Amino acid sequence: MILTCFVALLLGSISPPGNVAARDVPNDGGGSIEVTWTRSADSTVVSYHVLRQAQGSEQWETLGFVGRRSLSYVDDGARNGVQYRYEVIAESNTETTEAPPSGYAVASSQWFDTNTIPALVGTVVLSFILLYFISRARWDKKLFIRRISGLDAVDEALGRATEMGRPTLYVPGLSSIADVATIAALNILGEVAKKTAKFGTPLIVPNTDPIVYTVAREIVKESYTTAGRPDAFTQDIVFFVTDQQFAFAAAVDGIMTRERPATNFLIGMFFAEALILAETGASTGAVQIAGTDAVSQLPFFITACDYTLIGEELYAASAYLSREPLLLGAIKGQDYSKALIVGLIVLGTLLALLAGLPVLKYL
Repeated sequence: MILTCFVALLLGSISPPGNVAARDVPNDGGGSIEVTWTRSADSTVVSYHVLRQAQGSEQWETLGFVGRRSLSYVDDGARNGVQYRYEVIAESNTETTEAPPSGYAVASSQWFDTNTIPALVGTVVLSFILLYFISRARWDKKLFIRRISGLDAVDEALGRATEMGRPTLYVPGLSSIADVATIAALNILGEVAKKTAKFGTPLIVPNTDPIVYTVAREIVKESYTTAGRPDAFTQDIVFFVTDQQFAFAAAVDGIMTRERPATNFLIGMFFAEALILAETGASTGAVQIAGTDAVSQLPFFITACDYTLIGEELYAASAYLSREPLLLGAIKGQDYSKALIVGLIVLGTLLALLAGLPVLKYL
């Protein structure tokens, strides 16, 4: 390089880039070749011009220009199986100098991206943990799952409604069936409906979405049949009110005031109407069990309701109530998977800190 710069100085031209090389881009679907070079020693270089030549052709194709700080260029227009060589030209405001061309390189596709091996290993390990706990839940009916106080109170709250001869109100949120919180609310509704059918407690389920209304009606009907009380189910239990947010809130407040349910379930996705519903229910003296993954509404439910399912407790509720092996095993598997991930993060952080200690002493 020193000799090249000296010759260039004598001739009055800028020094060319060095070590031009080309190679197939790894772990891709083909069609890409990476060109690399070392920077020209001349400070007057403003850009590099990259050219390509296919084997057997005498013509050089212009690919593009890159800045003077660039040391590589990816040719995305290469054809698989065709050999190409590349040339890099250093350009200043007044002169250009070309480097010797690279050797030939061929673009090819790979069947497997080796960069995804950690993801593959993680998927296998987490899948094994999940399947293990699902299998275990099938024979271990007493598989432990953390106590959720709000769900422990369901039987007590429904028993209170039965003793008082007053209905139970269940609001499955104001979102559509596409919302995960709505699906979780409908799962819990099925378990609550089984208990109201068993206790003979009237159930009121108002809805703000037509599709959610249809699904909720079928869930409640099936729950009554499962509980051995298909005769107790009527079409009036589940009904559609309106798809307007505050009109729905006003209608539900009216139901709370007129019917005075002994127990209110506010579970699902809620918005600005959350505090209106919770305050009205609290003013009627009802036991209120709420649950949502809407972080902005949780403070209102925690303040105005007796029990609140926070975040993932909402998703675990149906497994907690039903003790269904598939759901219960999935919850346990997810918990252990999260513990494993957190442990690996902590271990990786400690190893990174320990590896950097000798360097930190000299900073």
